[in-house]
Amino acid sequence: MSDVMLAEERQSVVDLAQRMVRDRLVVGTSGNISRRVGDHVLLTPSGTDYDTMTAEDIVVVNLEGDRVDGRLNPTVEMPLHLMCYARHDAQAVVHTHSTAATALSLLQDEVPPVHYQLAMFGGSVAVAPYATYGTEALVNNVSNALNESKGAVMKHHGTICIGENLQKAYDRARQLEWLCDVWLRARSVGEPALLPADEMERVTAGFLNYGKQPTGTQA
Repeated sequence: MSDVMLAEERQSVVDLAQRMVRDRLVVGTSGNISRRVGDHVLLTPSGTDYDTMTAEDIVVVNLEGDRVDGRLNPTVEMPLHLMCYARHDAQAVVHTHSTAATALSLLQDEVPPVHYQLAMFGGSVAVAPYATYGTEALVNNVSNALNESKGAVMKHHGTICIGENLQKAYDRARQLEWLCDVWLRARSVGEPALLPADEMERVTAGFLNYGKQPTGTQA
């Protein structure tokens, strides 16, 4: 990878990390982002303020977690990110400490189907049991929760979403927070109505082709 390309890839991580603050998915230095580029992973550094983060601050490691480039230490959740690449075929990972999802994690074992948008995750979104941040126990709990889904909520912690690219992983993180917020708002005044399982199966199948555009040139 050329120096110019590496700088552009690093900047893309910074841009989305800073957007997490504007979208209120993180507070302070919480949460983290990574993306895979070939046999390397670009990660946000540990304990670095997003407002002042630069492309040079992004850490580059190989798929085993060995540092390739960067002067700062990577996020302490690096094992969580590497697990997503190794076990779940991710190309990008977004981990938030968003308010609604964290609150829901204290009340539910999965995100209730209050809206068909849940189908974008490929099925139900589970709440992973709590484990201390940065530990192998957390890695395994989250891996089990992801299963065949593209996102999970972590009890007492936040969310993690994976995608084919940074934008898709980030969109899932935003949608997941919105889904949790809808349930919490409805639950505060009553018992929310939920979509039946057969409808969720139907829309989940439909979402397999959602947003895909035709390719090729017509004669």
